[in-house]
Amino acid sequence: MKRRKFINRTTMGTAAMVGFPSIVPASVLGKDAPSNKINIGQIGCGRIARSHDIYDTIRFDEARFVAVSDVDSKRAEDAKGLVDDFYKKKTGKDNYMDTKIYDDYKDMLTNKDIDAVVISTPDHWHSQPAMEAALAGKDIYLQKPTSLTVREGQQLRDVVQNTGVILQVGTQQRAMAQFRRAAELVRNGRIGKVHTVKIGLPGDPAGPEAEPMPVPPNLDFDMWLGSTPEVPYTEIGVHPQEGYSRPGWLRIRNYGAGMITGWGQHHYDSAAWGMDTELTGPISVEALAEFPKSGLWNVHGDFFVKHQYENGMTVYTSGGYPNGVKYIGDDGWIFVSRGDYQASATDPVDNEKSSKALNASDPKILDSVIGENETHLYKIDDQHGNWLECIKTRKAPISPIEKGHKACVICLISDIAMQFPRRFEWDPDKEMFVNDDEANALLHRDQRKPYGTDYVKV
Repeated sequence: MKRRKFINRTTMGTAAMVGFPSIVPASVLGKDAPSNKINIGQIGCGRIARSHDIYDTIRFDEARFVAVSDVDSKRAEDAKGLVDDFYKKKTGKDNYMDTKIYDDYKDMLTNKDIDAVVISTPDHWHSQPAMEAALAGKDIYLQKPTSLTVREGQQLRDVVQNTGVILQVGTQQRAMAQFRRAAELVRNGRIGKVHTVKIGLPGDPAGPEAEPMPVPPNLDFDMWLGSTPEVPYTEIGVHPQEGYSRPGWLRIRNYGAGMITGWGQHHYDSAAWGMDTELTGPISVEALAEFPKSGLWNVHGDFFVKHQYENGMTVYTSGGYPNGVKYIGDDGWIFVSRGDYQASATDPVDNEKSSKALNASDPKILDSVIGENETHLYKIDDQHGNWLECIKTRKAPISPIEKGHKACVICLISDIAMQFPRRFEWDPDKEMFVNDDEANALLHRDQRKPYGTDYVKV
């Protein structure tokens, strides 16, 4: 039984026994009553957690952070301090919150008082804790990319669907008014039949060589590696031991695919919103990319990807385009971007090129009124707030696992295509390359026991 339901029933039962009304008025307990709170545990306490996920969730009254977990004990302690200080300032009480630290997030998941978790771990640690949280009955806010491989994403999707938990993917561009506005205008034909979409997405630079280093005593490096192969520890290959600047693991193939997944899931998700292809995918993919010839960082640099869809649309993605999504139709175009928004201070945003958040071939397009009987898309003001609301109502969030998985798959097959100089046929329903065993072998990776989605008991 959920903690808040238990408290409700216990409170009413006690009140009845002592002669009070069986329904306790809200004015008695108020919005801060424990039964009105969603108790949350934070898994992963690095850059994105501190600058984005924790703050953007804890500021809602219904959220109550009670626990944190990280394989780096210094980061866990820092997160505890951040949460405790927030509640101290909010309530004026020095000891209002004593946030519990878990060395292993799996122990957190056994705590029945915790209703939900926010997962802000490195990319290779997304699917497994999300699967385990779902199996433990916890609702989940999951940072993108949804998975490290296509099969991981399939495993996570199936578990979430079977358990019925609320999972919100952190593709927060859906909460930005300009992205919804652009998608609505496109879906309602304001630029005619769309035939081309151009997505601007930067690559990553090559990095330096790095000599093996002693593992810091505060870091469980074996667990940090998780399902990925054992390698020597280097600080620039993990995260800074001082501060929370952009970590080096983002540029290493063991742990992700670079910008094609790091930001790609945002833009492919947004493009699909306007293209009305959220629950399908391309039927072919081909790509060119430069990869570093030396150094520790080895994800793609400059690149070009082409996807073709069954409905006749073609999507091109390259760092040569302005960062954002441009829909091109028979009657004009619409461009949308984040503008100068940054999820964290070290996001690689070119503000000069991205400053215009919404633009069109004709300014009148942007002033068009969407009629009552036309397509109106899911509207929210905040990604984290929508998640919390859906936990209470049990309605589907704006970025459910089904749509998040499909957007992530586009990123992952693009990364695979970058590694081969040929065109691939793709079956978006079966989620397999057509008649290509070599490419299909890359839809999954071997996982190092005991870590990995293959070893989660479903």
